[in-house]
Amino acid sequence: MKKDDIEQLFERLEGQLSVQEPSKDHKARFLEKLQSVPQTKEVPVRKFNWWKSLAVAASIALICMVVLTRNTLPEGRELAEVSPEMEQTQQFFTQTIEKELFEINKQATPETQAIVDDAIKRLKTLETDYDKLKNDLATSGQDKRVIYAMISNFQNRIDLLQQVLEHIDAIKKLNELRPSTL
Repeated sequence: MKKDDIEQLFERLEGQLSVQEPSKDHKARFLEKLQSVPQTKEVPVRKFNWWKSLAVAASIALICMVVLTRNTLPEGRELAEVSPEMEQTQQFFTQTIEKELFEINKQATPETQAIVDDAIKRLKTLETDYDKLKNDLATSGQDKRVIYAMISNFQNRIDLLQQVLEHIDAIKKLNELRPSTL
């Protein structure tokens, strides 16, 4: 409210407000009434139950420990995390696999689709095996056998894709020869 609004309010209520002073014995009567009010019973103070709060704290601590240990379990490590040379190796294999997949998808035809689908299923199996190897690498701590297995997995994927490309080329050549022999 603005100052003008307050002034208008008092002007409107002029003569309606009680402006009388309270009587001299007002304070004594108030104290007398206050003492005549029946006293309420004291509410017993409950003791703090340490066992319940301790149990809650222990439960919270246990939950925190479970969450933290779950988050600190070793997740799979990539081959690139072992050394700079392994990072280059992984990049090379990954790029080669991507190029081979691109080439397969580019050359795929309805006649070769069954071969491509089968190759993709086998490729997914090899990728699942690689994920297991990543977990093994994390738990074994750079065990050379695991590293060699990871490299071998990359080579197997590339070999698979190259075989598929060879089969696609062979099917194309057969299709080219058929019309000319008829």
